[in-house]
Amino acid sequence: METLNVALDERSYPIHIGSGLLSRPELLLPHIKQKKVVVVSNETVAPLYLERLCATLASGGIEVLPVILPDGEKFKTWETLNLIFDGLLAERCERSTILIALGGGVIGDMGGFAAACYQRGMPFIQVPTTLLSQVDSSVGGKTAINHPMGKNMIGAFYQPKLVLADILTLDTLPDRELKAGLAEVIKYGLIRDPEFFDWLEVNLDKLLARDQSALVYAVQRSCANKAEVVAADERESGERALLNLGHTFGHAIETGMGYGEWLHGEAVAAGTLIAAELSCALGWIEAPTVARIERIFVRAGLPVISPALGVDRYLELMSHDKKVQDGKLRLVLLQGIGKAVVSDAASKEQIAAAVEIRCTAAGRN
Repeated sequence: METLNVALDERSYPIHIGSGLLSRPELLLPHIKQKKVVVVSNETVAPLYLERLCATLASGGIEVLPVILPDGEKFKTWETLNLIFDGLLAERCERSTILIALGGGVIGDMGGFAAACYQRGMPFIQVPTTLLSQVDSSVGGKTAINHPMGKNMIGAFYQPKLVLADILTLDTLPDRELKAGLAEVIKYGLIRDPEFFDWLEVNLDKLLARDQSALVYAVQRSCANKAEVVAADERESGERALLNLGHTFGHAIETGMGYGEWLHGEAVAAGTLIAAELSCALGWIEAPTVARIERIFVRAGLPVISPALGVDRYLELMSHDKKVQDGKLRLVLLQGIGKAVVSDAASKEQIAAAVEIRCTAAGRN
């Protein structure tokens, strides 16, 4: 097991990464002060891992109250969020009751947001079961639901007490979801860790084959990068915005296509190529670097051509992005492998041209 720490003073918390962690009560019980917990999961994950988690908690005399939600990005809504509140109120849960989010990014986001809101804040634990949630969404305290006009537009910064990433849960992850998670893994290499990007180019086939040692390393390295960024900039006033490489374009894809049609990681991959294309147009990276970035996403089985929503539709959707300041869109762009910047240097015409290229490109690989 690897253990990292997100250093946020009195709100610091550990990230445990390894195999079989769901069956280790000593990792969970120290964080639970009551004799009951609420576990929020979904119809896909609960049949796989809820019983195991319940048995682990029962060894410490903890009663589990499950709240099972429908599965999918399209259910990341106020209506579904209210199902969590219904469960918490029906069981007369208190402010000190622990909420455990057992699932992927949607469950982690909604469980965390519910915990932030219920009685103005109850403690929660993240137990991510997808690669994307293990390397990204479970760490850092971003919680949210979607709005028809924009992804993750309604939410709160609210840190968990613990992140428990059991690599064995990836054994049941569909191939498409595993590949989507790799988009966020690759992102860390692109924005701040060029040595990790080199490692990914060498070891990508091992990750696709679900080699456990390679997966543990990739999750650990990704979480270490994110933990450093979050500790330095918890509320995204500076460096943390770099974690959104490809996300402004990607969120436009997810919203424009309809939530759930493209997985988040798929949209981020395609969005990252638009960002790379724009970076090249600005003269910050060369065409061979764009081709190198494209190759690794192609090898990961991820889309590198964006859907043809129309340039105007992209620009409209991106205008709702959380990085808009004083009416100007700030984008995460690249000045090299491992060097990202937040910039408003690109004109509307340059952004439109990059979108157009990547919606019709035959690819550079």
